[in-house]
Amino acid sequence: MTHDTVEKTPLTLLGLGAMGTALARAWLAAGHPLTVWNRTPARAAALAAEGARVADSAAEAVAANTLVVVCLVDDASVDEALAGADLAGRDLVNLTTGTPAQARARADRTRERGARHLDGGIMAVPPMIGLPEAGGYVFHSGSRDLFERHRETLGVPAGTIYVGEDPGFASLYDVALLSAMYGMFAGVAHAFALIRKEDIDPAALAPLLADWLIAMAPSVHRTADHLRSGDYTEGVVSRLAMQVAGTPTFLSTAEQQGVSPELLSPYFALMRRRLAEGGGDEDLTGVIDLLVR
Repeated sequence: MTHDTVEKTPLTLLGLGAMGTALARAWLAAGHPLTVWNRTPARAAALAAEGARVADSAAEAVAANTLVVVCLVDDASVDEALAGADLAGRDLVNLTTGTPAQARARADRTRERGARHLDGGIMAVPPMIGLPEAGGYVFHSGSRDLFERHRETLGVPAGTIYVGEDPGFASLYDVALLSAMYGMFAGVAHAFALIRKEDIDPAALAPLLADWLIAMAPSVHRTADHLRSGDYTEGVVSRLAMQVAGTPTFLSTAEQQGVSPELLSPYFALMRRRLAEGGGDEDLTGVIDLLVR
């Protein structure tokens, strides 16, 4: 063991699924002493060969180090894993995907058990972990002091972005970005469905589609400005009234191509509602207010 390795913060990782394993390998490669635990012990064998210490139980793993990172399948599995562990004095970083409410409740329970808490939302897939050039990062929220204390260690697998003291914010940012991603995937699915029965190579459409989505992406900044100012008509180049007038073309094209409009129709319905409320001179920002209950 080298001098540099000794100086690296030791930590514990609970959970060795695809993401947990990628995290573990990144910390091991960077020289961090690592204790791991997984419900299925066989998954830890490869990491043991790479230098990880394998604990027989989650409680044993938690006891091994002050910094404990959790990356399990869901909130219930975190409860189960930590049930018999002594958390007193531990720094718990929960990277398990969950809701903002679950993150806030987890933070409260963690503090009640004498530990400090930081929540995280991973914006990456396993192959991006440990590769800075891949652009993956992790949202963190909760104790800023705890984040600053472990910033360097937490930044080894992927970049870090601190989003606030509220423990639920990391999950909220995570789900917000992923929700936008699925909206994009829905549009892409509809676009490819439209050409599915035609003599058009999907590979020919793909670069045009990708470039168009990239060109439209900066519109999120204008939407944010509208929401901050409350003026949804400022700088509008495509009025809602004009866009609603064009929606029958999209629906008719789908029908003619034998494609279900179910991915488009709900959004078009919201656009019509906003227009009926007098938002014809706006862009599409007003649809957001219809979604907020």
